[in-house]
Amino acid sequence: LLDQILDHWFESEPLKATLATDAVIGAMSSPHTPGSGYVLLHHIMGELEGQSGAWGYVAGGMGALSQAIARAAATHGAHIFTEQAVCRVLLGTDGRAQGVVLQDGTEVRSKVVLSNASPQHTFLELTPQEQLPEDFVRQIQRLNTCSPVTKINGRDKDQPCHPLSGMLEMLMHPMVPIPVAVDRLPSFLAAPSTRNNQPLPHHCCSIHLNCEGMHLLHQAYTEAAHGHPSSRPMIELCIPSTLDPGLAPPGCHVISLFTQYTPYELAGGQPWDEQARNAYADTVFNCIEDYAPGFKASVVGRDILTPPDLERIFGLPGGNIFHGEMSLDQLYFARPAPSYSTYRSPVAGLYLCGSGAHPGGGVMGAAGRNAAQVVLGDLRHL
Repeated sequence: LLDQILDHWFESEPLKATLATDAVIGAMSSPHTPGSGYVLLHHIMGELEGQSGAWGYVAGGMGALSQAIARAAATHGAHIFTEQAVCRVLLGTDGRAQGVVLQDGTEVRSKVVLSNASPQHTFLELTPQEQLPEDFVRQIQRLNTCSPVTKINGRDKDQPCHPLSGMLEMLMHPMVPIPVAVDRLPSFLAAPSTRNNQPLPHHCCSIHLNCEGMHLLHQAYTEAAHGHPSSRPMIELCIPSTLDPGLAPPGCHVISLFTQYTPYELAGGQPWDEQARNAYADTVFNCIEDYAPGFKASVVGRDILTPPDLERIFGLPGGNIFHGEMSLDQLYFARPAPSYSTYRSPVAGLYLCGSGAHPGGGVMGAAGRNAAQVVLGDLRHL
């Protein structure tokens, strides 16, 4: 159990609770849930420029990462199409994948098809069901995609020409916190800002709020498990513009808010309407205000993306940023389903290479690289 691991190594309750946030991030689970220790390992097992467990900001925002991948692919002859929805995988008479059909009817032929969409979308919506084993379909249908995540996006309704408004779309990405635009740095009671509003060391780090003790995380989870948004939500706050000033105009900043816990379905069948969204966002902003008075007055604007919104806008099943819970029963040989963890699918020539494949989600590219290696090996034998 996670709490046993942390108790073995640490004495400070705020430190243990802060570390525990990486064990429950993106998961509808408590720090006391068996298996949550693996999720912590998943988030710190890598390295950045030789430093183990380190994370970093992408210069230019997450959109810059996508553009870098696109440029590298184009250099090697890839053709990239955007705003071209795929409606189904094209199969040959032998049942092998031989391309995709776009929404406008265009057929794109290929030797293999790799999908980084979720397993549910890939196999339940894009693949002809008669080509899939019934037990495989049932396994995909039963995947746990429960998500507690709500993200808050800065937006200026009253001043559409505000200098921060145009950059927000560039920064949005379903796998990272979505930015809130502010006109000054937050000044925290524990470490007040300087008069010239220059970033201090803590402004350049990941700031965790409402995690002074693991009991707070467990309480927040319990409320959501019963259909109620957390009254004291877990908040991870980062200010990437302190390290990458080009993300915002002079004197302004973007703040990434990753919050949980919020249920996909509210208690009593209540809808996630504007009133419910704004009530939860008010709770989040009030919590930040307690730590950094004046924060609410600095916010340019906001949009609130609940789990159903993340599903509808980004195609994340259940709003889950990992395409499926990172629980022990959905990892390793069982991701996305037992006997199908090698990136191959029941359809020859169709491969899964996204977060729903081994080793799971995160901005690390491991599933894609592994899948590419498998595809290259298979092509050599064709």
